[in-house]
Amino acid sequence: MSNMGWDDVTVVGSKARVGGGGPRATVARSQAEINAAKRSGAVLSVEKKYTTGNKTASSEGQRLTKIDRENEVAPPAKISMDVGRALQKARQDKNLTQKDLATRVNEKPTVINDYEAGRAVPNQQLLAKIERVVGVKLRGKDIGAPLGGPKKK
Repeated sequence: MSNMGWDDVTVVGSKARVGGGGPRATVARSQAEINAAKRSGAVLSVEKKYTTGNKTASSEGQRLTKIDRENEVAPPAKISMDVGRALQKARQDKNLTQKDLATRVNEKPTVINDYEAGRAVPNQQLLAKIERVVGVKLRGKDIGAPLGGPKKK
């Protein structure tokens, strides 16, 4: 039998590090060493470590997220090209750049660019803000029609 006591620890893994100052630790890098540690009654600690920032190693969480995305029934709907064209025309009629419009609706210019190119997932609140600034309907029927004032009874 070995001379291992209660304070001895066997660490399992090929990249395991043995820290100093604590109880005496032994690193088992093969299944045979793990089995020998079990037979001797040593305390075993098996830890699986995930790396982040390493492009070659993918963590379990990232892999599961990818699987979830692959199983999506329907991807989110994109904005219609009709809306993008109407937005672009209305913006140009008001002599606004994408940056100017983005500033007025408190968004980034890339968001406006995505809406005009038909790449954006529609956000009704943002569309309402844009409608008020450019004065043109972008939702519902009559896309591109001038935005009317308050409804009359």
